[in-house]
Amino acid sequence: GVDIVHSGTQKLADGRVVTSGGRVLGVVAHGATLQEAVKKAYSVVPKIRFEGCHYRRDIGYRQLKRDSAL
Repeated sequence: GVDIVHSGTQKLADGRVVTSGGRVLGVVAHGATLQEAVKKAYSVVPKIRFEGCHYRRDIGYRQLKRDSAL
């Protein structure tokens, strides 16, 4: 599964969620392997949109590179 953890956010009376800037979301994925978890996490990232949104594209890859060298 995939969980989205947020902080630095606020839900307004009209139902909108706004951010205070900085790192406001964390995407946590679970899988049988690290590769599967990374794939799951990045599969939901394009569905998250807000002004100024950006994300890291290297999460997990250092360990994946080590694992592939074995």
